[in-house]
Amino acid sequence: MFGLQVRYLSIFFGLISVLSFFNIIYSFYLNLYLNLETYYISLILSLILAIIFYKINIYEKKPNIFEKILTVFLGYITIPLILAIPFYLSIYNLTFLNSYFESISGFTSTGFTIFENIKNIDQSLILWRSSTQWIGGLYFLFSIIFLIDIYDESFKKTLTNYISFNSSEIFKQAVKIFLLYSGITLLIFIILNLLSIRLFDSLNLAFTLISSGGFLPVNDLSTILKENFQIIILALLMLFSFFSIFFSYNLIFLRKKNINFFYEDFHLVIYFVIVISIFFLFFSFNNEFSNNLLSISSSMSNIGFSNNTENTNLTFVFLILVIIGGSFFSTSSGLRFIKIYSLFKYSLNQILSFSKPKNIFMSKLIFTKIKFDFDEINKYFLTVIIFILSLFILTALLGLSGIDFESSFKLSILTLMNTVNSSIYGLSEFDFNNLHFFTKYTLIFFMIIGRIELLTILLLIKKFLFKN
Repeated sequence: MFGLQVRYLSIFFGLISVLSFFNIIYSFYLNLYLNLETYYISLILSLILAIIFYKINIYEKKPNIFEKILTVFLGYITIPLILAIPFYLSIYNLTFLNSYFESISGFTSTGFTIFENIKNIDQSLILWRSSTQWIGGLYFLFSIIFLIDIYDESFKKTLTNYISFNSSEIFKQAVKIFLLYSGITLLIFIILNLLSIRLFDSLNLAFTLISSGGFLPVNDLSTILKENFQIIILALLMLFSFFSIFFSYNLIFLRKKNINFFYEDFHLVIYFVIVISIFFLFFSFNNEFSNNLLSISSSMSNIGFSNNTENTNLTFVFLILVIIGGSFFSTSSGLRFIKIYSLFKYSLNQILSFSKPKNIFMSKLIFTKIKFDFDEINKYFLTVIIFILSLFILTALLGLSGIDFESSFKLSILTLMNTVNSSIYGLSEFDFNNLHFFTKYTLIFFMIIGRIELLTILLLIKKFLFKN
């Protein structure tokens, strides 16, 4: 039997019970009784599962990386089952598949929705949708730590500067991440309130921004954002899920400011400034810079929504930004900028070495003392290959479902990068509700694949297809 650490999952079932309790309080406070009993059911079931999973101890030794991957994968399947209960038992007569699709979409911070009109949903269920994103973002951060063995050494060394992986310190470190994640959520909520955005919308947007999710409490973001300064501030708040969750913490509390300590975020700042500068110089005519800034930040952070604007000439550019993604230890998806940059510089060095074999080429990342490691470059290359293969497989499967090639290709990118469909990608009117059940299950599977580090898929294939 696999040494699955199901006790790890009990934490999140416990958090679901807490979120269910808050939804009950919120429903009573605003006299929202339509779906009240569904939160009682989710509270009781999640609490029971939390206790059962905590008491279960089916492993006798330290789990290996394959068992850890399966544990994380199990969480992405089972936790949304509980999150789907308020959808399935609501007054909106949703099928189980649609309910599960909605909860998976929220938990993976993707944002695809089967609801055609958010205005028809009561506020308690809208808040529950946002909560699925929030807990999903936290689960993703914990999973990065849980699967630390598959990441490159430079990332692990950076992470160990402020996180201890000593087994006796696990609880303390988990609390540290939880408090920081919750604190940033509260900060975003306060800032949004200061922008004169109503309390309910601020809370839902805070859950969305910190988790890199895509659920909105309204049909169009333009009904919330009335002024340009609101758009600009919201765009900047999206960067909380673009940079490492420890970036702002390091800037404020780190005593020894060493650039190697948060080198990745420093590169991301340069990358962000360059992209913004290009858009400001070439694509910001007719006072559209604020909306372009929103679309750029939304794409870079893999959130995906826009302010009801559509520019088909820039769709490909925004999709590229989605694919690149943000920081390793953030809630964004993507291939990660530092991987792309490292691969580019390493490839350039290799090409130049053939033309000038006697020259010595720099193997360090710019502004740091960190050198390329050949094994890490191989991992980066494999990640890109796996993404390309996954992209073509999913595009083909969606094409077999009757979706045209352009929409299939765009939707495949957004699914694998856990980014919501919107007008900036030309898919704002895509109907998920009426998709064939095979297509929905396909999207569910690949939303999970996109959230798990793509390299884990290769490790599982190696484990089960190439047994000694």
